[in-house]
Amino acid sequence: MPERILKKRRAISDLDLHFVYIGERNFEAAERFLTATEEAFEKLAEMPRMGPLRGFTRESNRDIRFWPIRGFENYLIFYRPTSDGIEVLRVVHGAQDINRLFEPD
Repeated sequence: MPERILKKRRAISDLDLHFVYIGERNFEAAERFLTATEEAFEKLAEMPRMGPLRGFTRESNRDIRFWPIRGFENYLIFYRPTSDGIEVLRVVHGAQDINRLFEPD
């Protein structure tokens, strides 16, 4: 049975924004970014506990893991393992304030 990849609305929006940003500079790189991201999603769905825990302090976020996108290591996938795959929460650039994205004050 294939593993399930559930992309949250914010993750889809993140992907769209990154694709446009990269594509404005280099369209082929933007296409490679999307391909690399989908490959990472599939790999994570097969082995959901592969990514390290992020270490958020909020109880509801303690199970969030992250993984860099191959070839675009400054971009990180934040996800939760599920019983049959992964739930992709966000795809963000590592320079962003990640704690603010997940644990606003």
